[in-house]
Parts: sequence; C-alpha cells; structure tokens
Amino acid sequence: MTTTANSDDLRDEATVEQLEQEGDAAADFLEGLLDIADIDGDLTLDVRNGRAYVSVEASDASLDALAEPDTVASLQELTRLAVQNATGRYSRLILDIGGSRDARRRELESLVERAAARLADGASQASLPAMSSYERKLVHDIAAERGLTSESYGEGAARHTVLRRA
Repeated sequence: MTTTANSDDLRDEATVEQLEQEGDAAADFLEGLLDIADIDGDLTLDVRNGRAYVSVEASDASLDALAEPDTVASLQELTRLAVQNATGRYSRLILDIGGSRDARRRELESLVERAAARLADGASQASLPAMSSYERKLVHDIAAERGLTSESYGEGAARHTVLRRA
C-alpha cells in the first residue's frame, strides 16, 4: 500500500518507533513556534491508536487563544507539514492544546445526543456538519457507543457524517 494524504484507508501503518520520531519532530517544531510567540508551554508526547499525539499544556491562560478549534486545526496541519519535512513521511499526528481535544469530544458528544433525539422523534437520519477525519472518527465511535449507525459522505472539506438508528 502507498501512504497518501487523501485516504485514511490506503496507508502503511507506522511503527511505534516512527510515531515516536514524528512526536519528536513535532515537539521540535512546536517548541520553536512557542519560543517565537513567547508562550510558555509544556509538551507531552504519546502514541495512541496508531498516531503520534502531542499535547501542549500551560499552568496559566497563555494557551487560551491557541486552543480555539480552528487555530488547533491550523497548527496541527502546520505541525504535520513540519513532521513530513523532517521525516519524509505523511503524518497523521494529533495536536492537543490546552485540553482542546477533550473539549471538542464533549461538543461532538452533545452533537450526537441532539441527533439521537431527532432520530428518537422519528427522523430517518440525522446529518451532521462537515468535519475533519479525526472528528468524524470520534463521531463514529460516539454513535456506536449509543447504539447508532454512522456513515461518512461527501468529499474533501464537505465530508460529513450521517447517523441512523441501528
């Protein structure tokens, strides 16, 4: 199989060592970025579910502006590009800033709950807004936990998830 940036299905599985290398490259990039912005932050590196996971935390509110969902998504893409440049491989790393990923999961859980209520009220399906592949994966997991079926439809930035009763 060939690694591609456009397909979640057609990619080589990275080894733990490669994922750790991605985390190290990401940390180097993010430390430089935080230094330029004069922001103090502590980085934690991990490997979870076949992805490098990098978390940036601070004891004060200095990361609040960076923890906005659109900003996290943009920084994640920049970090992935920096990692790709350093390793020569496409990266699917996940960046969390100031707990932004946990906050987004809670938002997605609420979104799925509202969709489940529409289904319980008789709707045959509930379409959710377009979101990233990582967010769609979370929605699929949340939907399955609640006994719903889910499928993704569309291409590129318009790709979204549709929920149905099981």
